[in-house]
This record gives sequence, C-alpha cells and structure tokens, in this order.
Amino acid sequence: MRSGVRSGRRTIVVHVALTGNADRMAGFAVSKAVGGAVVRNRVKRRLRAIMSTRLEDVPAGSLVVLRALPPAADASFSDLEADVDGALRHALAKAAR
Repeated sequence: MRSGVRSGRRTIVVHVALTGNADRMAGFAVSKAVGGAVVRNRVKRRLRAIMSTRLEDVPAGSLVVLRALPPAADASFSDLEADVDGALRHALAKAAR
C-alpha cells in the first residue's frame, strides 16, 4: 500500500499499484477500528463481492487494495458499491498517468 496511487471516499480508500505482472490481484484491509469481528467480516464479504465483478475491468498487472474506513460499518451495500466504483475509477486514472 506504500507504492502506487490511492483514492479515497467516505467508506473506503482504494490503493492501486501497477506491478507489470500478467495477473490482477485484489486485497482487503479491514481494521478493528471498523468494528467487531462480525462487522469486519460482513464488510470484507461485501467488498469481496463488489470486487469480484470489477476485477476483470482492472488492467492486467494491477494490484488493488481496498482499505475500509470506520463509516463502512454502517454503510449499505449500495453505498459501498458506489464508493468502490468512484474510488477505483479515480485511482486507475491516476495510475495511468
């Protein structure tokens, strides 16, 4: 998460690094600041479901890390989806420059 570019929204921060490898990877970071174990796992499952449909749109050789912020605990699925879409689009545009 130290290299590459990042873009944030209210519930998440998206980090994108262009590694040059042929594969695409996504990782998730949900700290204890988000909530208890049940809440963290629910947020992680939602983020995983959202990224599963968007990973093929990410350029090959990209590493994407989604870091959940504390407001993600109370966000609905559609709110998370909108934040991921916006932040991912912005981070990929910054990485392409």
